[in-house]
Amino acid sequence: MKCVIAHWCANDSDDHDYNKHWMPRLKKELNLKNIEVEIPVMPSSWQPDYEKFKNEFEKYAIDENTVLVGHSCGCAFLVRWLWETEKRVSKLILVAPWNINISEGNVYKEKFYTYPIDKDIQNRVDKITMFTSDNEKEAWKESLKIFHKAIGWKIIELKSRGHYRIQEFPELLKIILE
Repeated sequence: MKCVIAHWCANDSDDHDYNKHWMPRLKKELNLKNIEVEIPVMPSSWQPDYEKFKNEFEKYAIDENTVLVGHSCGCAFLVRWLWETEKRVSKLILVAPWNINISEGNVYKEKFYTYPIDKDIQNRVDKITMFTSDNEKEAWKESLKIFHKAIGWKIIELKSRGHYRIQEFPELLKIILE
């Protein structure tokens, strides 16, 4: 088994907080269990460009033994990538999924978030889990509903996690290891 994590889109060129939250700790915990983990640094994530993300992401081998984890806009990327490539993976885990363009006039974000969600993804993934929080912003809850309506599976709502910019995330580790 291996795990590849697609991080969120930064607010600006100075925002690299994904290295300060649950991702490094999760990587360390999975490595201790001899599970390879990759966290590609997506180029210019404050102006998400699907093709640039795809070029970076495809440097990593993805197969039916891979667990894909997306956080925020990383979820939108993974769902689109799975649709386009028709790859089979072991698990798809969406953490605080985001898929709504709220930046009018931002060509990058409009192109990044505008695509049909492939309902057949659920036939190419053994297990899909989506995490949300009871205190997540309403727009993120709407994104969750969009993804869940299209690809279904399990939603886990945890208390007081906000947008999951947290240090510890044992529930995610458990789902990966199941």
